[in-house]
Amino acid sequence: MAKNVSRGEAAYLQLKEAIRSGSLAPGTRVREVEIAERFGISRTPAREAIRRLESKGLISIVPHQGAVISSLDHQQTMELYDLREILEGSAAGFAARHASAAEVEELAELVASEPPFADDPHRLAELNRVFHASLYRAAHNRFLEHALLNLRDSMALLGGTSLRVAGRYDSAHDEHEAIIAALNARDETAAETAARAHIRNAQRARLKLMRAKMFNADETGPGPE
Repeated sequence: MAKNVSRGEAAYLQLKEAIRSGSLAPGTRVREVEIAERFGISRTPAREAIRRLESKGLISIVPHQGAVISSLDHQQTMELYDLREILEGSAAGFAARHASAAEVEELAELVASEPPFADDPHRLAELNRVFHASLYRAAHNRFLEHALLNLRDSMALLGGTSLRVAGRYDSAHDEHEAIIAALNARDETAAETAARAHIRNAQRARLKLMRAKMFNADETGPGPE
């Protein structure tokens, strides 16, 4: 953590990561004193972090319970993916138009680095997160990037990665390669189409995980696809 990051900011980032990774699951009560002890800080920055996460919808205040990690129902999850499809499709289209050759090469290298981790959904999820963040930057539209990063914060509530679904990595890798091919061709329509298809397929995989959760299947992981 950078030295100039305040304790409140550090606590906020650590808490958000704990939510994203699933170590703080939806419905978990969040107490200032426990957060302070967990991260070795005083209650003031812990309180600040909780308030910031509440403002982003990641923590909810529930009567008779206090602060708890928010949860998403089926409809909210579908709405998130529907919006993500539109925004990421736009980002890919903009990237095909505006990304530098170096940025496209960086994205291609990230995709090429995936196969050695085909059996490691945790590492794949981290690579996937970097790939998508790099795609947002390559669009060169600060407002779109901001919207997508805010959306990603909300998706942290989904917990485990959909890359754990059987066969999902293989299809996701192919989808990433299709996006790269469209970027290299500077084909805005193809890039948007490929990105939107990628998110629709991620949505289908997420539905499988949600159904599995109903039967108490383990779906922990480092973050959503």
